[in-house]
Amino acid sequence: MSRNAALAATVSLTLMALAAPAAGQTPAAQPTARAPADAATRAGYDRADALSRSVFWASEQQINPLDPVAGVKLAQALRELGQFDRAAETAQGVLVVQPANVEAMLEVGRAHIARGQAFYGIAALEQAKAAAPRDWRPLSLLGVAYQQVRRPDDAKAAWAEALRLSPDNPDVLTNAAMARMGEGDAPSAEILLRRAAAQPGASLQVRQNLALSLGLQGKTAEAEHILRRDLPPEVADSNLRWLAERTAAASGAAPVAAVETGTARTWSSVQGG
Repeated sequence: MSRNAALAATVSLTLMALAAPAAGQTPAAQPTARAPADAATRAGYDRADALSRSVFWASEQQINPLDPVAGVKLAQALRELGQFDRAAETAQGVLVVQPANVEAMLEVGRAHIARGQAFYGIAALEQAKAAAPRDWRPLSLLGVAYQQVRRPDDAKAAWAEALRLSPDNPDVLTNAAMARMGEGDAPSAEILLRRAAAQPGASLQVRQNLALSLGLQGKTAEAEHILRRDLPPEVADSNLRWLAERTAAASGAAPVAAVETGTARTWSSVQGG
């Protein structure tokens, strides 16, 4: 049985179980069905930590297995918790009951990229690109996926198209920059990261990756200035020591492109690999 067929059967059986009364029990004796949370409660959980969100959205999905919002949100929380296989399966389950759900397609792609198996997410991301041709996110993620499966020309083309749709988007610029660092081209990465860091929507992580690109080129003073402005002293010290060791070894190794919706790898993941 295919994965999609198995998921469809699971959903069908779940619905039958919810609908059927227990043996020897009349319908009137069944517990009152729980209602999904209201919009305000759901919006509040969007600001919660990943663990709290995973528990909440799992409960919402249990109330209504066909709720696509619950499925997508649960997949996102599971991915953030590092449960990449479950995240991919949950997002794929949404597509079984709602095949045109672009958010589910994106989550399938993100989960497979995060687990280091981007190849299996490319089809969903290409489908999202076709379904939402004005949305930069499928293209940004496709760039990451193509880079991971060693299709650098396709990755660059995807990021170029994403930037055409969303000029100077810091997420896209950061992904392209981290790919350049993965190729050992820190100077080109610096140019892209300076553009990204100059945007109003640039995150702390973008500036940290700029510091990384600077440090790998021996521009220690500017890298230290950025690190000490954004990080606690002990974290900045740790990152500076790591940069000093890296440049002293002259390894030239650098991280590959990112996993998230466009942001690049964190310092901890870079230092770990």
